[in-house]
Amino acid sequence: MTVTDRPPDDRTAARPPHTRHHMTGALALRPSAIRRELQAADSFNAKVAVVLTKVVGTMWAFWLFNGIALVSLPSAVRSGNLTIMINWVSSNWIQLILLPALMVGQNLQNVAADARADKMFNDTEVIVDRLDTRTQGGITEVLQAIASLRQDLISRS
Repeated sequence: MTVTDRPPDDRTAARPPHTRHHMTGALALRPSAIRRELQAADSFNAKVAVVLTKVVGTMWAFWLFNGIALVSLPSAVRSGNLTIMINWVSSNWIQLILLPALMVGQNLQNVAADARADKMFNDTEVIVDRLDTRTQGGITEVLQAIASLRQDLISRS
């Protein structure tokens, strides 16, 4: 739909952008998306970075790393040593799960920022269209009303 196809009572500026329909794309591990980005990468290092970022930045990686960290929990608890348990929490569990959790959060924030930017662009497009004097409605009607008032004032004087 082009800007000029929009009805004059379009109220898109009053609604916040919705990002829920984009979340599955940000959280899922899709081979097609990885292939597409691998084709865009020009060096071996860039390709490795794409694969690592796409694989580690998922909830699947978060749960996998959580499971890996929990494997060593029973031995840390059996030791009865507080230092070993604190070390397990800080070194194993937090470090393993924090990276994918932060990457997923960044992906979601990027999706929300993209949705906001898209909405702002669409709103700006509507505003610019309504300010265009060649477009039906919007500022054209205001200018015609001003011209009509001016004619009325001239005819009365």
